[in-house]
Amino acid sequence: MILDPEINLLEKTELWIEGMTLQGVRLDEIAATVADVFGLERREVLVVDVREDHIVLDILRPVLKSRQIAGKGNELLKRISDIPGVTLSDQACIHSEGALGWVALDAVESQKAIEQSARMGQEIRERVAKRAIVFSTGFEVERGMIADTNYPLIDQRLKEEGYTVKFGGILPDEPGAIAYQLQRALDEGFGLIITTGGVGAEAKDCTVEALLRVDPAAATPYIIKFKIGTGRHVKEGVRIGVGEVGISRFVALPGPTREVKLGMDRLLEALARKWDKAETAEHIAAALREIWRGHAHGMGHSAKSGDE
Repeated sequence: MILDPEINLLEKTELWIEGMTLQGVRLDEIAATVADVFGLERREVLVVDVREDHIVLDILRPVLKSRQIAGKGNELLKRISDIPGVTLSDQACIHSEGALGWVALDAVESQKAIEQSARMGQEIRERVAKRAIVFSTGFEVERGMIADTNYPLIDQRLKEEGYTVKFGGILPDEPGAIAYQLQRALDEGFGLIITTGGVGAEAKDCTVEALLRVDPAAATPYIIKFKIGTGRHVKEGVRIGVGEVGISRFVALPGPTREVKLGMDRLLEALARKWDKAETAEHIAAALREIWRGHAHGMGHSAKSGDE
């Protein structure tokens, strides 16, 4: 396997080239040469400062593959020295205060750095993947009108699978507030972010809509469809959601504990099989449709798959 982990420059994006003098040189040609060596688009590199014996460039892409920069120092100096009007001294060198400093490594050092970064990245992914946070939704839970039986169930199931679990609290029936908490959980490094409730067809149900604000490409299959305007239904049905941002997975489950239990069974199966978000969402939805099927037929509704 070829290792090529990603490197986040963490806002340290300046690259210094010292020991060089310029005479009638086009700065965009220097920037273009650096971009070519790093495999970047030319608009992603700018010359931001020019002094008598050095220049400073800014890399505008925040995340790079390690092999784009590691050990590229000699090649970069050679390519720049070929630009008409550029003169490099015997002490010419390249450096950066951040990860861009990898450019100055030699071949052996570069390979060691890449391997170490890959190991660290894998360790981080494994730790994040096993950190879970669970949110409940709904004013009836928030006001203590009904007991929250979902979190204890999810907490137990996840801990049996080796997860560390945190209760994130009870979310209001408001998409902006829910989306904010989901994004915050993502920023705090939770690999599995679960909500229960708020996936129905009433006006107050907005968990899936909030999930779509965080991941617009989330998979949101229906488990039952209604005729809009029937009873309190202002949406065409009940759906669950599975989203993904980076290495974190979001799962929006229904509120009834029976459905949460079945949904968790299917979710854990999907996670064990490393299914993508679309496969995971459909696996969960297919099981939940069976619960609704008899009830739906008796009321003249339909339990359907996907976007039928």
